[in-house]
Amino acid sequence: MIMPRGDQLLLPVNPLFLWFTLLLAFALNIMPMGRSAAMPDLVALTLVFWNVHQPRRVGIGWAFLFGLLMDVHQGALLGQHALAYTLLSYLAIMIHRRLVWFGLLQQMLQVLPLFFAAHAASLAVRLVAGDSFPGWSFFIAPFIEAALWPVASALMLAPQRRPPDPDKNRPL
Repeated sequence: MIMPRGDQLLLPVNPLFLWFTLLLAFALNIMPMGRSAAMPDLVALTLVFWNVHQPRRVGIGWAFLFGLLMDVHQGALLGQHALAYTLLSYLAIMIHRRLVWFGLLQQMLQVLPLFFAAHAASLAVRLVAGDSFPGWSFFIAPFIEAALWPVASALMLAPQRRPPDPDKNRPL
């Protein structure tokens, strides 16, 4: 595989770290932090990140399971988050090969429509079920999630980065 320019080789991801980050995002999502419609969905952000970087380990099935868990926790219509997370994971896996070639700013712009699509799907299910419109602040959350993308990249790729080895005899 040809590597993107300027990137260093990454060590393989530890599966325990991968699942720890998903469970930590779920725990942070279920913490009571108030009722703001603009609250970012950390499970969605973590799912997209691992769908892009490890699509064989974290796929659509895990997104569906985490969506069901979110539905049960929030008392939402069963399948609302599952549909949104499944759609989000499908779109992330669809663009994962292209996304790693971009820098972080371009990646933010690439994942923003994915977050919008997930929030729109969740909103559509809520409106069809008879819930009221939560207000336009509902559409601030995808911007916050996209803005958190560089932070998530730095934190979740940190254990995989190699320490710089200044050996002049090795090309890698």
